[in-house]
Amino acid sequence: MNLQQTLTSRGFLHQFTNEAVFKQFEQGGNNFYFWVDCSADSMTIGNFVALQMAIHFMLAGNKCYLLVGGATSTIGNPSGKDKERPILTEEDLQKNQQGITKQFSLLVQNVEKQTGKTLQYEIVNNYDFFKDMNVLDFLREVGRFMTVNWMLGKDIVKKRVTDPDKWISYAEFSYMLIMGYDFYHLNKHHNVILEVGGSDEWDGILSGIELIQKKGGPEVYGVTNKLIVDANGKKFGKSEGNAIWLDTKKTSPYAMYQYFMNTLDADIERYLLLFSYLEEKEIKKIVENHMSAPENREWQKVLAHTVVSLVHGNHEAETSKKISELLFWEGDKVTLVQEMSSEELEATYTEIGGFKYENENLFETIVKSGLANSNSEARNAVQSGAIYINEEKVVDTKQDMSQSFLANGTMLLRKWKKNFKLILK
Repeated sequence: MNLQQTLTSRGFLHQFTNEAVFKQFEQGGNNFYFWVDCSADSMTIGNFVALQMAIHFMLAGNKCYLLVGGATSTIGNPSGKDKERPILTEEDLQKNQQGITKQFSLLVQNVEKQTGKTLQYEIVNNYDFFKDMNVLDFLREVGRFMTVNWMLGKDIVKKRVTDPDKWISYAEFSYMLIMGYDFYHLNKHHNVILEVGGSDEWDGILSGIELIQKKGGPEVYGVTNKLIVDANGKKFGKSEGNAIWLDTKKTSPYAMYQYFMNTLDADIERYLLLFSYLEEKEIKKIVENHMSAPENREWQKVLAHTVVSLVHGNHEAETSKKISELLFWEGDKVTLVQEMSSEELEATYTEIGGFKYENENLFETIVKSGLANSNSEARNAVQSGAIYINEEKVVDTKQDMSQSFLANGTMLLRKWKKNFKLILK
């Protein structure tokens, strides 16, 4: 498949300004950019979808300029918002820029490991484009080339202007001008001829193309990816209250792994096409095998491992897999815990909870772990056969806990079927 066919068949392609862009970028050796807002110190899985499309352009031999919005984020993107965003401090902006830059670099490294290809990229900050420009320079270089009539016709501001219950500040109204200058600057200084982004960035992309054309520049292009929703119409992204962040402090690798383990069967093929680099024939085979025995959740395992390894690395994906097996697998959980590395044990401990043992007795251990609220409740749990230590049912209420640790200094405590805690010595 050529580049356009690949982007279409994998479910990325939404809008583009000129079909010629695909033929040009199919040949490699061209420059494009991808813009990331700095309103948070992490990207989300929603950003990741658009990043995946950008990576396909990189895999074709083109160079990506990641533009972090150090300048635009001081104003706030009005796209899709009913009211103005809060103003960020310079300290917060720097922290956010550093977090996003680190994530992108790690993602590229992980893609290179999976594909065996070297990807070209450079990270730039649009604050550097504007820091030495005063307002008169900006109006002369940008403002006089962009008409208010044109701007009012774009959805990015139209909904906020025409709705009597909403409003838009002059700062946010000018947001398109700043985005337009980003494209102009990158085209002039880095020969960037394409912006790739999410479907909600279309108006911003068009503003850059408009400015470059008005200033007598070369033909440039825009391409956007589709808004990704699951089979129930639920959207990825932080704005919908189901945020899956790329930062481990906001969303742990295991939590991301479980998110994809819980995806719907109806989304099988579509998600593998978006989030993996497997050949389409191989994906169809996975789907067929999955549908013959969906209860085994084989596809979900492939997808979850693929995404976590792309975002965080293979080690984190393997650790997440082991934690998932510990909680949901019917196999030998004790051996699984015994074979975990210290890092894997720490990650498991963080996810499922527990405590560091200090010579507690049986009931104290159950209570301290959170599996009971009192010693009497713990006693009742033991007497009802609900408590297991290292997968063996506890029958003696006077059992000596100090003799129950495995060789690696851990103890697996369970109440009923799936409520696990890890006790560390």
